[in-house]
Amino acid sequence: MTPQRPLHLKTFLLILVMVIAGPLGNVLLGKGMKQAGRLSIWPPAEALHTAFRVFGTGSIWLGVASLLTFFLANVLVLSWADYSYVQPASSVAYGVVALLGYFMLGEPVSPLRWLGIAIICLGVLVVGQTDPRSLERS
Repeated sequence: MTPQRPLHLKTFLLILVMVIAGPLGNVLLGKGMKQAGRLSIWPPAEALHTAFRVFGTGSIWLGVASLLTFFLANVLVLSWADYSYVQPASSVAYGVVALLGYFMLGEPVSPLRWLGIAIICLGVLVVGQTDPRSLERS
């Protein structure tokens, strides 16, 4: 059995960026779509009006920027660590989703949901005890 290497700071920081930027981007998109109101894509003239309403919303653009940040962090961290490590480790984002939904969107979060999120976070702790890279590149 090989000794476990410590998690590199850059890997930890980018997983943290993923955990924050992904949920934040999705919540901002949700908020922006609620601000845009009911959307219609038919007739075609209405679709153009809908596009202007959606893309004229600041929350949409902030959400897109946040999701691009998530994507870049995800691509980088996957070049440094195994997917089987990164995906479960970044699942702590489910807790961030619940917090953002509660505070930014005013959505209620039931105790049963919090229990589920706690179980996911416990799984993240278990995965965090493993080596982020199982195969060394030659």
